[in-house]
Amino acid sequence: MWTKWFPWRFVIRRLARSQGFLDPIAVLSRFNRFAKPAEVLAPTELLRAGLVLHARGLINSQAIQHNLDWIWPFWVEQQFNPRSASFVPRAFSVAHINLTHRNWTAIGIPGNSATPVVDARGLVTPLYDGWSVDAWIIGDDGSEIIPSRSTEASQRLECAGNLQVQTTVAGEAQHLESTAMVRVADGKAICEIRYRGRVRNSGWLVVSLRPYNPEGVSFVHEIEVDSRRKSWRIDQKHTVAFAVQPEQWRFSRYGRGDVYHRIRDAEGGRTDRIACDTGMATAAAMFRLEPKHYREIRVEVPLSEDRKTWGPRTTKLTVAKTWREALTGACGIDIADKLVGRLYQAAVRTMVLHASDDLYAGPYTYKRFWFRDAALIGHAMICCGLGNTVGRVVDMFPARQSPAGHFVSQEGEWDSNGQAIWLIHRLSELTGERIRARWLRAIRHAVAWIGKKRVTEHEDPAHAGLLPPGFSAEHLGPNDYYYWDNFWSVAGLRAAAALFERIGETAEAETVRRDADSYMTSIEKSLTASAYHIGSLAMPASPYRRLDSGSVGSLVAGYPLDLWETHDPRLAQTAEYLLAHCMIDNAFFHDISHSGINPYLTLHIAQVLLAAGDPRYRDLMYRIAALASPTGQWPEAIHPQTGFGCMGDGQHVWAAAEWIMMIRNCFVREERSGNALVLCGGVDPEWYKSKNGAAFGPAPTAFGPVRIRVQREGRRVAVQWHGEWRNIPSTIEVAMPGYEHVVTQDANQSRIVLTRKGKQ
Repeated sequence: MWTKWFPWRFVIRRLARSQGFLDPIAVLSRFNRFAKPAEVLAPTELLRAGLVLHARGLINSQAIQHNLDWIWPFWVEQQFNPRSASFVPRAFSVAHINLTHRNWTAIGIPGNSATPVVDARGLVTPLYDGWSVDAWIIGDDGSEIIPSRSTEASQRLECAGNLQVQTTVAGEAQHLESTAMVRVADGKAICEIRYRGRVRNSGWLVVSLRPYNPEGVSFVHEIEVDSRRKSWRIDQKHTVAFAVQPEQWRFSRYGRGDVYHRIRDAEGGRTDRIACDTGMATAAAMFRLEPKHYREIRVEVPLSEDRKTWGPRTTKLTVAKTWREALTGACGIDIADKLVGRLYQAAVRTMVLHASDDLYAGPYTYKRFWFRDAALIGHAMICCGLGNTVGRVVDMFPARQSPAGHFVSQEGEWDSNGQAIWLIHRLSELTGERIRARWLRAIRHAVAWIGKKRVTEHEDPAHAGLLPPGFSAEHLGPNDYYYWDNFWSVAGLRAAAALFERIGETAEAETVRRDADSYMTSIEKSLTASAYHIGSLAMPASPYRRLDSGSVGSLVAGYPLDLWETHDPRLAQTAEYLLAHCMIDNAFFHDISHSGINPYLTLHIAQVLLAAGDPRYRDLMYRIAALASPTGQWPEAIHPQTGFGCMGDGQHVWAAAEWIMMIRNCFVREERSGNALVLCGGVDPEWYKSKNGAAFGPAPTAFGPVRIRVQREGRRVAVQWHGEWRNIPSTIEVAMPGYEHVVTQDANQSRIVLTRKGKQ
C-alpha cells in the first residue's frame, strides 16, 4: 500500500517544526505510553464528540469574554462571575466550555425523537443543538427580571399528562413564569412555551431569540418578521410564532451588541429584519404589561423543518393519552416518601422519552447510541415493565454487528458483545419474549468473536485469557486490560448458554458454558495475582493498575451481573476501598475523566451494599436523591461544591435508569445464583408510614411479575405479595431492614407478618 511507504511522518514533522509547533508525532508517541498498546488509541466517536465540544468552546472564547454586557445563559453568567462559586478562571484556556451548570431537562412526546431542552433558568432550546428562546421583564422604572442573572429560581417537572417544565423567577416588583412542553398540531410536534408576567408599574414582557444554548454559541444569521407580523423566520428555515401580535419588535447584529440594549431604544423598532455575518443576530418581541396585571404570551416552535401551514390543533388530552399508552404496564410506586416517589416517576418518563427511534443516554450531549448505555437503560426499562420498547431496540442490534461478530458502537471498546447478549437474555427471561432467529445468529457470531478476541493463555499470566487492551468505559482511564470488559463478556457467554438451553440446543449451551467457566478462571487467576501485588482482595480496574476510583467498574461482577455471591470478599473489599477513599458526603467522587460526583456509579456501590445486607446503601441512595435537580434529573457528573452538573449530558438517562433499579431492588431483587427472590430488602420505614402503606408493581422478574404491598400492623409490619409465576423460585426471603428475616419455600404463601429484630 502506498500509504505505508509515503513519508507522512516526515511531512507532518517538517510542517509542524517550520511553524514553531511541537512535533505531533513525538507527542502522540509519548501520549500512547501512558496506556497499554491497543488497536485503537481512542474511539473515533469519542474523539469526534470531544473535538466538536472544544470547537464550540473555541467559538465561545471569541464571543463571550469581551461581550459580558450581553445576556448570556445561566452557566455563562455564573462561570464568568468572579463572585460566584462557579467561577472558572480562563487564563491560558483557549476553549470556554460549560463546566459548572450542565443541567437541563428534556420535554417531548413518546415515539418522537425531538427533545427540546430547558435549562435551570427556563431558557428553552427547541431544536437539537440550535438557538434558544428566553424571556425577560423590563420595567419602565428601570427594574427588570433577567432569569439567567437571577440567583434564585424555582423549577419543577409536571408529569401528569404531558411533560411540562415550569420555571418561576420573582423579584420585589416583578414576576415571570414560563411553562414549556411539546404538543401535537396537525400531526406534527410543536414546542410550546407559555410566558406569564406581571410588573408593579408598567413595563414589557420581552421574548428574545438567543444565538446560543446550554453548550454555548449557536449561530443565527438572519431573522425576519413574517407578513402577518406574528412570527419570526430564522435563517429562512425555522419559525417562532406568537399567538398574539407583539406591540413592538427589536433587532440587533453582533457589531451593535445584544438586542437587550435596544429594548428602550424607540428608534430600534423601525425594521422587520436583521442579518449578521458573524452569526450573532438577536431579536426581541415586546408585549406591554400594565401595572399589577398578569399577561400570558404563547410561543410556538414547530420541531420539523418541512412544516408549511398551521393546521387544526389537537388537545393536550391527546398528548396525555400518548403518554398514558406509552406507560401502560409500567411498574408503579405508591409510597409516603414524596421525593423518592417523584424521582421514580420522573426517571420512568425520562427513559420513555429517550427511547423513540433508539435508546439514547441523553437529550443533547449524549443523543447517540452506545451498547453500554443501551444495556443498562434497557435493563431498567425491562425491570419496570417497558420491555416492548426494549424489544424494538434489540431488534436493531444485528444491523450494528460487524462481519466478524463485534457489536460496534465505538471502535476499541470490548464490552459491547457481552452487554448485547446479556440484555437479550434478560429481555427473554423477564418478559418471556420469543428469541428471534436473527437474534440467535447474531448471538452465535458474538460468542465466536469473544472467543477469538481473548489473548492467548501463553501471554503474561496477569492478563492471559483476558480481552486485549481497550478504551472500555471512558471513565476507567487509558487503554488497558479492564476487568469491566471481561466480566461483561463472561456474563454474555453465560447468558448465551442459558438462551441456547431454553431453545433445546443443549450441546451448544454446554460448550458455551464451559467457555464461560474457563474465562472466569482466567479472570480469577488475574485477580489473584493482582491481590498479591496490591496486598488486598479489592479489585483494581485492571491487573496493571493500583487501587483508584476506576475500581468502581469492577463491581459490575456483583451488580448488575450477579456473577458472584453477594458476600464475596472481593466485592466487599472493593466497596470498602471506594467508601474509604472515593466518597464526598456519601456520594462517589470519580477522579478519572468525570472529576465530579457520579450518580449512577454511586448507586452501583449502593446496590452491592444492598445485596450484602449492608445498611450503608441507604446513605448513598438518599444522597443521590438530594443531588437531583428540581425537575428530578441528574447530570452525568456533579460539581462537589455547587451541586450543579460539571460533565456529560445535563439529563443523564443512565442515571435515571439506575434510580429505577435502586428502588426496584429495594422492593424485589433476584439472587439468581440461588434461584431466590428477595422482597423488601431495602424498603425504608418512611416509605410505608402512611395508613395506606407502600405498594410497588407489577415488577417483572425471572420468575414472573410480582406485586408487593407493605403496611404497618401495630408494632409489626405485614408484607403481602402476589406473583404470576412462570418459574417457581426455590425460596422467597422477606428481608425488611430492622425486622426478623423470614424465608419460605411455599410458592403459594403470599403474606408474612414481621416482628422487629430482638422482639418476640
